[in-house]
Amino acid sequence: MILHELIDFEILRVIWWALLGVLLIGFALTDGFDMGVGALLPFVARTDVERRIAINTVGPVWEGNQVWFILGGGAIFAAWPPLYAVSFSGFYLAMFVVLAALILRPVAFKYRSKRDSARWREGWDWALFVGGAVPALLFGVAVGNVLLGVPFHLTDNLFPMYDGAFHTKFLGLLRPFALLAGVVSLAMLLMHGAAWLSLKAEAPVAERARRYGTWAGIVAAAGYALAGLWLAVGIDGFQFAGEVVRDGPSNPLHSEVVRGGSWLSAYAERPWIVVAPVMGFAGIALAVLGLRAGREVSTLLWSKMGILGIISSVGLTMFPFILPSTVDPDSSLTVWDSSSSHLTLFVMLVMTVIFMPLILAYTAWVYKVLWGKVTEADVTGSGHSY
Repeated sequence: MILHELIDFEILRVIWWALLGVLLIGFALTDGFDMGVGALLPFVARTDVERRIAINTVGPVWEGNQVWFILGGGAIFAAWPPLYAVSFSGFYLAMFVVLAALILRPVAFKYRSKRDSARWREGWDWALFVGGAVPALLFGVAVGNVLLGVPFHLTDNLFPMYDGAFHTKFLGLLRPFALLAGVVSLAMLLMHGAAWLSLKAEAPVAERARRYGTWAGIVAAAGYALAGLWLAVGIDGFQFAGEVVRDGPSNPLHSEVVRGGSWLSAYAERPWIVVAPVMGFAGIALAVLGLRAGREVSTLLWSKMGILGIISSVGLTMFPFILPSTVDPDSSLTVWDSSSSHLTLFVMLVMTVIFMPLILAYTAWVYKVLWGKVTEADVTGSGHSY
């Protein structure tokens, strides 16, 4: 027996679908509060010292947190090549805007305190706001578009083609439901950033963060509920029309897919997945209560649970679909027909088993070393710190 055949191709595909979700959720749980703090910066900090306190809560960890973003992109490229090709070609302009915003963030961190000028620092503070708010919004817009379906089709040689001109590909993403998903994403990460500031910053920054985070959590919960209702009554889902080959070649055109019914029918087929939205609502509710009560560690943990539940609910609801097509449903990408080869997935899994524990251990050690609040004395003691 060849070594990689120890695990069935079907099982490997499901494992890598789950691992992709783990990486994306890991990015939201870690770099999510970095983006939330950046988006909250103009509102929770009114003086230069207060802004430096807020910035220094994420200054030592944001680069490490972005490892999850890089790992997620790498996993899409290596484990799901058709998904990488289709999504990056169709969402190219949106991806460019996200990357431009993310590039602003490290530049702002490094350059903000290079000049002792209020105007100079204020400009970089707004750059940090853009670097946090824009990705948080557009990541949600992308998820909304995945649920709606994307207007692409595959040629006979599996080359992805999109309808419309270059600029309309971006404007076409800004559909009402997708914008609602973007609002949920932004509000969710604002709440997460507020929970982080509540834990790491001292008053009055922490107090203002709790106030804004409470309202952000309420908006996130209301938007999530509205999105669920919209999915139930206003958006068609996708489903296979015939027999599904789960361990066959990665060619979406071999499957027959039709559009119809509701995405939420998945909860009738797999009732256990209801745990995801329950975690989403419960996590947000408990995080909001924690912010109002001034609790710190537990509030951040509840916020993480809310994010875990919300993101998981999308993947579990859509399974096995990853990127459906509205133009040609047969071109839709699913877990069963858009992965890398059996051998590639197995080798990647071995590498993941070896290196993922090291990443988790190192991350835990960093947070342990950096435990504690950022105070005014910390930032005023060094004029050249963030």
